[in-house]
Amino acid sequence: MTDSEKFSKCPCTGKTLAKIVQPAVLAVLAEQPLHGYLIVQRLSEMMMFRGECPDPAGVYRVLRSMDRRGLVTSSWDLGKTGPAKRRFTLTPSGRACLKQWAQTLEHYARSIEDLLAMIREISREPHAAN
Repeated sequence: MTDSEKFSKCPCTGKTLAKIVQPAVLAVLAEQPLHGYLIVQRLSEMMMFRGECPDPAGVYRVLRSMDRRGLVTSSWDLGKTGPAKRRFTLTPSGRACLKQWAQTLEHYARSIEDLLAMIREISREPHAAN
């Protein structure tokens, strides 16, 4: 088994960054209100998901949590054709939360750059003999 295969489901791939789903959903909804299915589709277009659809059940859990916290509102869209769809809209509190996420993510980005620099430096050093 190659390292790539061994680590394909490991958190080190970055595919399980569950905390990052919330600001991604907030960012998508900041552009326009959307139905849940379209939110999942928009998320799959983001670089962080590498062209793969995130788990829809997980996205809906995040949406329900954000609805309970007042970050989004939802309403039924009773279109003329097809089943009713729940439409999600960002609230002013959701916009404020997204602004806070931007600051937090900026800090994460700087912290990750520092960590990467450390890892690169360690990788260049000759291994110590045991």
